[in-house]
Amino acid sequence: MYIWEQSSWPSLTWDNGRLIGPLGAARLKQGHLLGGMAALGFDLKLEAQLEALTEEVVKTSEIEGESLDRDSVRSSIARRLGLAQAALAPTDRRAEGVVEMMLDATANHKTTLTPERLFGWQAALFPTGYSGMHRIRTGAWRDDAMGPMQVVSGPIGRERVHYEAPPAKRLEAEVGAFLNWFNGPSGPEGVLRAGLAHLWFVTIHPFEDGNGRIARAIADLALAQSENSGQRFYSMSSQIREERSDYYNMLERTQKGGLDVTDWLAWFVGCFARALDGAEQTCAAVLRKAAFWRHYAREPLSGRQSAVLNRFLDGFEGKLTARKWAAIGKCSVATAQRDINELVGRGILRRNPGGSKRTSYDLGDDSGTAYPGPAADAMSAPGDN
Repeated sequence: MYIWEQSSWPSLTWDNGRLIGPLGAARLKQGHLLGGMAALGFDLKLEAQLEALTEEVVKTSEIEGESLDRDSVRSSIARRLGLAQAALAPTDRRAEGVVEMMLDATANHKTTLTPERLFGWQAALFPTGYSGMHRIRTGAWRDDAMGPMQVVSGPIGRERVHYEAPPAKRLEAEVGAFLNWFNGPSGPEGVLRAGLAHLWFVTIHPFEDGNGRIARAIADLALAQSENSGQRFYSMSSQIREERSDYYNMLERTQKGGLDVTDWLAWFVGCFARALDGAEQTCAAVLRKAAFWRHYAREPLSGRQSAVLNRFLDGFEGKLTARKWAAIGKCSVATAQRDINELVGRGILRRNPGGSKRTSYDLGDDSGTAYPGPAADAMSAPGDN
C-alpha cells in the first residue's frame, strides 16, 4: 500500500518533539548566513545569489541524470540579474527553461501557486516537447495513456518498481487539495512546510516528466516565502545531489509507509542544515572579495587598481602578471608595473617565488581574506611576464 492509498490521505502527521532540536539548529545556521549576506553590498549580494542559483539549477538537473553546461547556466542567470560582466557564455534552451523555473519560484515567491504556473514550469523544462527521444505531454497533467505512472530502475525486462503514483483520474482533485493547502493561511513553520510540499507534490506525480525538479522548485518557493526574500544564498539541490541515494531511499520508504512522515522531515531538515554549511563554499569567492574590500576600505586606490583587483578576486585563468594587469586595466605594461609595485610596497599584493621573466603576484599575506587567492598555483600563460 502506497501512502496515497491510506484512508486518511493526505492528512500527514509528524512528531514535533523529534524535529524541534534539529530544526532550531538549522534555523540558527540560516540566521547566521542571512545575517552575513545582509552585510554585503548590493553588487556582492547579487554575485552571491548568482553562484547559489547556478549551483541550484545545475544540481537539480544532475539529480535526474541530466547534465547542463555550468557556464551556460551562469550566463543565463547573470543576464536576468543584470550582471552583464558575468553573462559571457552562450545559453541553450534546456538551461534557459530550468533557470526560468527556478527564478520564478524564488523571485516571485509572493505569487500564488496555480495549475497554470505549474504548467508553465513543466513546459519550460521541455521546450521541444520531448524528454530524450520520447514525446511527452507538456503544460498538462499526465493522462496515463501508456499505463500507470511508475518510478522504475533496472534493465528492460528486469525493472524494479520503486513507486506507483495515483491514477490520472484523481489528479485534478489531488492537485487541488495540495494547492489549497500550499496557498492557505496556516500550516507548519517554513522549513517543515517546504519538506512537506516537496513530498506531497512528488507523491502526486502529476506530470509525465519533470516532477522531481518541480517538487524541488516548490520547496525553494516555500523557503523563499519563509525568508520573505527572493534572494537565495544556498542550494538545497546541491546538497540533495550529494546525498542522492539517501534522498531516493527516503522518498521510497516514505511513499510506501503510513501517514507519519517524521523520518522524511528529519532527513529534509538535516539536508537543509547541511546545505547551509555548504553555502560558504558556494559563495567563497564573494565572501573573499567582501573580506578583502572590508579590510582595505580606507586604502586609497585608483579606479584602475580597484577594477583589476576586483577582477582578480573574481578569479581568472593563470596568474596575475604585469601584462595581464595591463590588458585588464587598459594601460601600458610599464604603468601596470608601477601600479603593482605600489601595491606590493603597501602589502596589498606580494610577489610569488620565481624568476624575473615570469614574475607573478598574489594577494598579500595580510589581505584580510579567509580564502586562498584565486588560481594561486595555476601555470602562467606562455609569454606572460
